Amino acid sequence: MSALNAKIELEELLGEVVTTNASDLHVSVGRHPTLRIDGALLPLAKYPVLTPEAAEELSFLLFTPEQKNFFLAEQEIDFSYGFADKARFRVNVFRQRGFVSAALRLIPSKIRTIEELNLPVVLHRFTKLSQGFFLCVGPAGHGKSTTLAALIDEINHTRTEHIITIEDPIEYAFSQDRSIVDQREVHHDTKGFHRALRSALRQDPNVIMIGEMRDSETISAAITAAETGHLVLASLHTNNAAQTIDRIIDSFPPGQQAQIRAQLSGTIVGIVSQRLIPRIDGGRTPVAEILIANPAVRNLIRENKTHQIEMVVETNAEQGMVSLNRSLEERVRRGEVSPDMAEIYSLNPEELRQLLSR
Repeated sequence: MSALNAKIELEELLGEVVTTNASDLHVSVGRHPTLRIDGALLPLAKYPVLTPEAAEELSFLLFTPEQKNFFLAEQEIDFSYGFADKARFRVNVFRQRGFVSAALRLIPSKIRTIEELNLPVVLHRFTKLSQGFFLCVGPAGHGKSTTLAALIDEINHTRTEHIITIEDPIEYAFSQDRSIVDQREVHHDTKGFHRALRSALRQDPNVIMIGEMRDSETISAAITAAETGHLVLASLHTNNAAQTIDRIIDSFPPGQQAQIRAQLSGTIVGIVSQRLIPRIDGGRTPVAEILIANPAVRNLIRENKTHQIEMVVETNAEQGMVSLNRSLEERVRRGEVSPDMAEIYSLNPEELRQLLSR
């Protein structure tokens, strides 16, 4: 494939992502270029199966010279890519079996609101807080970054604050409104999450958003920032609220866990655990478990009884808390999601079946 043909094909493929509203584009040797639409993979058979040379050429067209050098040295790289004025992508280029592959995630140009995302309206309360630690958790590809962007943009439009985001890479680009929004990209604007977070405390922030907490140093710095009068929003790859608390505490050595447990119980304000699940009529809809840190929750964290948190969520609906199964039940009863699909995404299918049989 000539350089010109590769450039034309890349632009066509990115255009396919935008026009079909796909979430991802996969470039992999031995396969047609492949889109992910509503959670399912769709090979683009009108394009030839990718040879090693074609996959490498398409992937390398995404790089700046600095990014290419980084990839050649490290064998993998995360970065963002702007496609004309049409869209932005979060990109990971990597090697597999010696071949170059790429995964591109479409980042919508418009930051949608909580209502537009069909998320629970109780999430608005977390945008009004002056300090605390809020977590958005769930599997990869299920909308955590989009939810955090909705919360940050609501603060941007309704409050006069200094917001700092630390991301790898930057996904949504915020247009500053009532707030100052400074976005820092790891490897481009800063060496790492922990270093950027530590520096952020000297940059007069009110709100800090951490794209992903990957190590105990970053988690510790985030909790300290929340303790010292900041609103900190972050994401984590966990399945539910109770597991999130355990994962945070277990990331520290045993000798530090009691202190972290005490700090976390005092700073946590809420956790939303979300999934995007296929709708009966096409597309995907979010379901979410929502934990709001009331005195009972804080006490369970402090006393290392996180296994009881699910019961608190289940019995405090009047405070805005929702279990994942209740959220799934609601979608089924509305006719948006099939019972079989709801069971696939439930962490306790037997309980869900009982709820639906009433």
